[in-house]
Amino acid sequence: MQRIEIKAEQFFELLRLKDTSMWEIFSQMIDGNEKEIIFLDNEDKILFNYILPSAPEQLEEDRKEFSKQFSEKLAHFN
Repeated sequence: MQRIEIKAEQFFELLRLKDTSMWEIFSQMIDGNEKEIIFLDNEDKILFNYILPSAPEQLEEDRKEFSKQFSEKLAHFN
């Protein structure tokens, strides 16, 4: 499995500037092989990781699950 390390702050700033979603970027990275995407802080400490699936269908399922969990967490803050 290929490992890809991403500086989280720069990545999310780029997404904001390009007005695109991380899911769109992830979909462009799918090539039939799983990849481990590791998000790092500015001190190269691991913030979180994500296993990019080998198929677009699984990516869509991941996106839906992420959205559901994110909405639930936001609801707890309100």
